Amino acid sequence: MPGFESFGDLERKEVEDVLDNGVLMRYGFDGMRNGHYKAKSLETEIQKTLQVNHAQLVTNGTAAVSVALALAGIGAGDEVIMPCFTFVASFEAIMMLGAIPVLVDIDDTLTLNPEAVKAAITSKTKAIMPVHMCGSMANLDALKQIADDHNLKLVEDACQAIGGTYKGKSLGTYGDLGCFSFDFVKTITCGEGGAVVTNNPEYAKHADLFTDHGHDHIGSDRGAETHSYLGYNFRISELNAAVGLAQVRRLKDFIAIQKKNYTILREALSAIPEVTFRTVPEGGEESYAFLSFFLPNLETTRKTSAAFKEKGVDVCFHYYDNNWHYIRKWDHLKDIKTLYPVSKEVKDGLAYLKDKTFEKSDHFIGRNISCLIKLSWTEEETKQRAKLMVEAIKESL
Repeated sequence: MPGFESFGDLERKEVEDVLDNGVLMRYGFDGMRNGHYKAKSLETEIQKTLQVNHAQLVTNGTAAVSVALALAGIGAGDEVIMPCFTFVASFEAIMMLGAIPVLVDIDDTLTLNPEAVKAAITSKTKAIMPVHMCGSMANLDALKQIADDHNLKLVEDACQAIGGTYKGKSLGTYGDLGCFSFDFVKTITCGEGGAVVTNNPEYAKHADLFTDHGHDHIGSDRGAETHSYLGYNFRISELNAAVGLAQVRRLKDFIAIQKKNYTILREALSAIPEVTFRTVPEGGEESYAFLSFFLPNLETTRKTSAAFKEKGVDVCFHYYDNNWHYIRKWDHLKDIKTLYPVSKEVKDGLAYLKDKTFEKSDHFIGRNISCLIKLSWTEEETKQRAKLMVEAIKESL
């Protein structure tokens, strides 16, 4: 991770196909295309790669979450349970629907704590949304059981975890709907792009309509298509899809590289007794996009993070002090600072954040460092990196 580290002839060919025919829009202009439909082909390739029945491309991962929740019937005043460790897009996507994000604690998986989810369910709860942060998953069996017991939808935000699996299923395909991001720093990239996946044919039908102004896409004349439903515009361009088409065909190779580099780092850090690693639920396999580990306490973790920087060990994140990924720095959410009006229902629904604390999550995030795994590292570079990381940790203990 990320895919932009490895552009080459495959990506170039797909993009040149689009430039040669001159059709940048995914729909219409059939006579000019010379048979090239990059967005449609990418959807088919995603379905094949993830072993899922339906994939709908959208403009980005944030849009994917909003679209997936809309398909699941989430709307004004509904509550969606989500983790307090994620990217800000998770709660933004919920609020765009007029719904209320209900943030709860994580556990040592660095994802949703099932017990915290149970405690947060109210009569307004409509969905549980685990976020597979840093390439690994929550206890999906436990969350699925909770969702079934309470008649809730399970929507997986797998934007950081393409290539990971749980009990033989690709992450994003275990719940009712799954979401992916293909932005510039994801394992595979379109530059900008995302996807919603599902095995539910009704959701798939509605996704096709909802993401293109309600167009039914029946027949070959776009101007004659009907609009049976309201929709919005979340269309991806053919240029973006062309890059993604080449990249998704390389996903297996990318995951193999990530796993190799991840393993070198993990084996080196495993020799330090004070280092432990995030829990991966039984039956799960990470995408190896990050190596996430715990140190004994917050002070040591802060020292180690600073020592990494001093030694030139980059792309290692101590999210406890990070502005974008953890509840501690989300004052704009707590204070509801927006550039658009927010309903009284949403304001009232978010009032709990003024007083709510997340000590259990602090315990894990405060001691965690997550290191991005790059595709471009050579084996020698990865081993040298491992050596420097071990030195920094030992100096900080």
